[in-house]
Amino acid sequence: MSFQQGLSGLNATSKNLEVIGNNVANANTFGEKSSRAEFADMVAASINGASTVSPGIGVNLATVAQQFTQGNITTTENPLDLAINGNGFFQINAGGAVEYTRNGQFKLDRDGFVVNNQKQQLMGYLADSVGTIQPGLARPLQLPTGGIKPQATSTIKMEMNLDARSKTTTPVAGAPTDLGDATNYNNATSVVVYDDKGQDIALTYYFQKAGTDQWNVFVTANGTPISADASGNPLASTTITFPSNGGTPTAPVGTVPLNIPATTNAVGAKTLPITGLALNLAGATQWGSKFGVTDIAQNGYAPGQLVGLQFETNGIVTARYSNGQTKSAGQVEIATFRNVQGLSPNGGNSWSRTYSSGEPIVGVPGDGNLGVLQAGALEESNVDLTAELVNMITAQRVYQANAQTIKTQDQVLQTLVNLR
Repeated sequence: MSFQQGLSGLNATSKNLEVIGNNVANANTFGEKSSRAEFADMVAASINGASTVSPGIGVNLATVAQQFTQGNITTTENPLDLAINGNGFFQINAGGAVEYTRNGQFKLDRDGFVVNNQKQQLMGYLADSVGTIQPGLARPLQLPTGGIKPQATSTIKMEMNLDARSKTTTPVAGAPTDLGDATNYNNATSVVVYDDKGQDIALTYYFQKAGTDQWNVFVTANGTPISADASGNPLASTTITFPSNGGTPTAPVGTVPLNIPATTNAVGAKTLPITGLALNLAGATQWGSKFGVTDIAQNGYAPGQLVGLQFETNGIVTARYSNGQTKSAGQVEIATFRNVQGLSPNGGNSWSRTYSSGEPIVGVPGDGNLGVLQAGALEESNVDLTAELVNMITAQRVYQANAQTIKTQDQVLQTLVNLR
């Protein structure tokens, strides 16, 4: 026995205590991965190879291996907090270089970029002006801050039932239909459409039974008939004809074009005309039951302001607007590696790729073996504090034992020196 074995044991155990201490210190660090000290014995070599009776010359620290197991996911109140449930790393732009992290504590900076506490930008795919994701080279995600422009209504789809038992309400021949008189029509319903400025126009549909299986449809825009004769009397915009069994209409075929004139809406604004608005009445029926509208939809909307952002499980960032519309604003791209333990730690909860880790395998959350994204949540450290405290006690005992071997060797040498 020599001092070498005991000294190497002290050095190795000291490194082990440093690793344990680092794990304990980062027990509350989000996205932190614990490390483990791994050791190897040392054997003295000779000209003819290692001796079969060599006791060895000690121990050395082979590596500090990081343990990339999944940490617990805890929910938060911040919608920009992100956690990856499964494989993968967030990609962040660190001054032009790409680094990788599991810490999803993100925020918006003054320019709308998603950044972490080190001001490094989260990377992903951008979206075009209509919300279509543009996959390709990942770039720093910049979320919108402005509103969404309006869209004029171009189509209206109605699904309803007209009561086959209703009486005919067509005025006598030559008499105009007065829509202010409820006896001149059987039923009515309304829908709001929008012009190019996003101004609302209230369309009212009046259904007048003209005869067996035939219904006239009158339409007014903000109270003004969209179709009228020379005297201003309303004219039917179309006539619905049903088969004898009351099913799908035989007429009109296809959509009915409606031309909405300029009118004044409820707040006194002069609305713009809408030409060629397509009315789809294919969903109408004529059964022997009460009148009822089961669905009415139009594709226009008013302008809206941004009211919130939401990350989906597939990484898509959805922008929500005050007019009820939503639009994709981008998508987070994540990366994984063939050998994650080959990543080089940088501090600040990030890693860099190395030759040992291999090239990053990128994709969107949920694809292949990549994990899914959970918004409003963070991944806790995977450090097992109880296990680390037990490991600390064990390392302390090992340190004491190695110190004892040095003490024993010193006593042996002292005995030898004292021989007379």
